[in-house]
Amino acid sequence: MSLGLMVVFAGAVLWLAALTWPVAPAAAAPPVQDTTPPTSSPLSPPIMVSNETCLACHATAATTRLPSGEDLYLGIDPARYAASVHGSGGYLCTQCHTNISGYPHPPQQAQDLRGYAIANYELCKTCHADKYELSKDSVHQTALQAGNRQAAVCADCHDPHAQGRILDQKTHQPLPDAHLAIPQTCATCHNTIYEQYKTSVHGAALVDAQNPDVPTCIDCHGVHGIADPTSATFRLNSPSVCAKCHTDAARMDKYGISTQVMNTYLADFHGSTVTLFEKQAPDQLTNKPVCIDCHGFHDIKQASDPQKGLHVRENLVAQCQSCHPDANANFSEAWLSHYTPDREKYPIVYYVNLFYQIVIPTLIGGMVLFAVGDAGRRLLNRRRISTPPAAKGEKGA
Repeated sequence: MSLGLMVVFAGAVLWLAALTWPVAPAAAAPPVQDTTPPTSSPLSPPIMVSNETCLACHATAATTRLPSGEDLYLGIDPARYAASVHGSGGYLCTQCHTNISGYPHPPQQAQDLRGYAIANYELCKTCHADKYELSKDSVHQTALQAGNRQAAVCADCHDPHAQGRILDQKTHQPLPDAHLAIPQTCATCHNTIYEQYKTSVHGAALVDAQNPDVPTCIDCHGVHGIADPTSATFRLNSPSVCAKCHTDAARMDKYGISTQVMNTYLADFHGSTVTLFEKQAPDQLTNKPVCIDCHGFHDIKQASDPQKGLHVRENLVAQCQSCHPDANANFSEAWLSHYTPDREKYPIVYYVNLFYQIVIPTLIGGMVLFAVGDAGRRLLNRRRISTPPAAKGEKGA
């Protein structure tokens, strides 16, 4: 018997065994990444085949050659899948691979590996419809529709056969390990940006110190509905993105960072103008600076960093000169940074403000009292004048 006939015979035996193999009932869709399972069961082929049947072939390191000449890896690590959020939730292979309904399997239609990943992108929406809908408006999907086949799809960020749980089921926040892994996930496509990020004040604290308080990519850009970071809307909204962390008193107090950054920014000319643009013309760019223009974004350094830190006078002057070419040291010294004046920081400004806070209300209050008293006196005088005195003959009447 030839080798080809033996392979076909073995496959037929396996498939016949599948028909009688005891099949574990498909578990209800577990909450994955904070996704509520749909009320309807996931799509499935007419015959539900146990995972053990699939793994009889796919537990080995098998490959198939695509028309592009690339090899599509077909092997699945049973232990990794069992530990994954899908495996531990009792998902059957055929609940995702709904196009597999018999053996031999239907011919593979993808021409290359990228085409295979893009084609399988549609499989995820059966259970993750809300995330799928969000991704349709994302910068990734926009790029994909524009013809960029390298734009990320679900499986580029989430390995469907080994994805662990990401969110805490009670808090719906990323679990510690998942939080730490986010930048490395994005680095798969955005490695240049990751190299900048990991040397920044945020990235170094996350990568080196594993500090859970610092933001990762998704804290600024979002997850599935990622907006275009080059758009006017994203730029105008960026101060609010920074404020999510920098107005959090509990978090900022740990590091001695002022929580007045948003208020002080909105109070000066830059912030008030940007706010006006955001309300009146959200799709129109403004040349007024937002946080990232002065501090950077992926490469933000410590304020005391000798090369880029803005607590170093020379660096601050150089930053001001990017918009104000004639700026000098006196120009930058006139700015109070993101601190409200107090006795320790900017005491002169503090006492001048205190003086005006006392004197101005006192003067205005005194003027109001004077005006009210004067008006009252004038009214009384008018009444006296308008009332004629009694005639002399009327006194003895």
